[in-house]
Amino acid sequence: MYYQYFGLREAPFSIAVNPRYLFMSHRHRDALAHLLYGVGAGGAFIVLTGEVGTGKTTINRALLEQLPDDADIAIVLNPALDAAELLATVCDELGIAYEREDAASLKALTDRLHRFLLDNHARGRRTVLLIDEAQHLSFPVLEQIRLLTNLETDSEKLLHIILIGQPELAAMLQRPELRQLNQRITARYNLEPLSRGETGAYIRHRLQVAGLGPGTELFPPRVVSAIHRHSRGIPRLINLLCDRMLLGAYGQEAPRVDRRMLRKAVREVTGEVVSPRDGRGLRYAALALTGLALVALAWWALLRGPVEEPALAAPAAAPAAAGAAGSELSGPAGAASAVEPAKETGTAEAAPAAGAEPLAPPAWLLPPGGALRGLYALQGGTPVPADPCQGALRCEEGRADTWQDLGPLARPLLLELVTPDRFAAAALLLELGERTATVAIRDGVAAVPLADLADYWRGGYRYLWDAPAGFGSGLAVGDEGPAVAAVAGRFARLDGQAQPLTGDRFTPRLAERVRLFQRAEGLAEDGIVGTQTLRRLNVAAGLVTPPAERAAAWEELLAAGFRP
Repeated sequence: MYYQYFGLREAPFSIAVNPRYLFMSHRHRDALAHLLYGVGAGGAFIVLTGEVGTGKTTINRALLEQLPDDADIAIVLNPALDAAELLATVCDELGIAYEREDAASLKALTDRLHRFLLDNHARGRRTVLLIDEAQHLSFPVLEQIRLLTNLETDSEKLLHIILIGQPELAAMLQRPELRQLNQRITARYNLEPLSRGETGAYIRHRLQVAGLGPGTELFPPRVVSAIHRHSRGIPRLINLLCDRMLLGAYGQEAPRVDRRMLRKAVREVTGEVVSPRDGRGLRYAALALTGLALVALAWWALLRGPVEEPALAAPAAAPAAAGAAGSELSGPAGAASAVEPAKETGTAEAAPAAGAEPLAPPAWLLPPGGALRGLYALQGGTPVPADPCQGALRCEEGRADTWQDLGPLARPLLLELVTPDRFAAAALLLELGERTATVAIRDGVAAVPLADLADYWRGGYRYLWDAPAGFGSGLAVGDEGPAVAAVAGRFARLDGQAQPLTGDRFTPRLAERVRLFQRAEGLAEDGIVGTQTLRRLNVAAGLVTPPAERAAAWEELLAAGFRP
């Protein structure tokens, strides 16, 4: 096959679901997090929707792999059943025995399922029902499924139901006759197609898993952009197009794919006929029309004739015109002579006269203690304790070599500065831009060039962060206390859920949610809430003021009478 020609171990773009090729975009991670949260939070219904080929089956597989060991799951892949057939299928999946004559009796099947759910709960186990292609469920069957969730304890439902389907499912659940079921949905997520950047990352990921060596480019960036356009970011279509293109490159003994191979692949996969110029003809036509319009405008101006200048404007305009003509004719020399006087004037103004007082220090230079008080007020509010590092927030310090090193901290920072005469100072950094920084000053905020800050900064910085009461250096499965409850609450806030995954005990389900978050943040996936994970969680959950809002927050503090 073609994959050997490209040095691959196997075909990288098979449409079969292979866990080794799992690509979790941020959309897929969010979808999986919603499903896991819905199962763990004691809710009744969880709904996942998405267009055909967007990766819902991939999410299903990932969910099944991450369900805890104490969960029993029934999977219904063909929902085109009546209510009795669906209940019988659920009983078969869960290993619930029933008499043959009971197979058509809703009451008999429901009673047996209810007894199983109660026994399972008594054994400390939970039960999950996953229905794929749920848009094919009829209204009577959906109503029967809703009735199954009526059995519950004081704290949770005994049956967690996951409905997965195409966007028609979401529309169907909005019908008035299904409003009772719709109100019991505790988590829902619509899986969107991949973006342009994610499409490129998805293609690279599959090639690397299949064994593509480093430094080898089979899909040039322009081709990837065209693939995204024709596939609309749907992974299944991306796989089909890439597979056909690699096959075409193999047949032509080409080292990589090109746009001509893509056009052929699009025609074979979708039946769509793509213009060889791929839409550029429209752009050329627009340029031609623009050119014709310019020609018509010039012809109209020629017919209209020259326009005389007003007599009163001539004397004043003449010197300016002469100067402009001289400048154009003299070229660089003329330009230099025009700029030089301004340069000399600026230099004379900037140079202090002999005996004059020295220039005042920049307004953004603050005393270290005042800057630390301002940092605390921004995040912890007022009044500020006498020693901000002994208040409700924790103090941390570090060193950085570049401005880019500060970006991942994602919070206001105190920059430790040294003045030219070697006195300690500080700057309160609110937002870091590409060439400037927004900093706090005594009467507002200011934009300061990074080059100016760099003259004073030696790399030291400090910051404050919110650690919940009882948090030491980390939380793991089995830990108990208010810190665990606070972490679970922050995940609930992040996921937009009304109820947290757990109370004050660190459960395996909370550990799974922590691992998902760590994966999304590029941290070590150990399921332990350490200081780095907790600081990242604070930012993601909105406990740290976003950069765009920090300037306004500082000015509100000043308006309320606070002074650094």
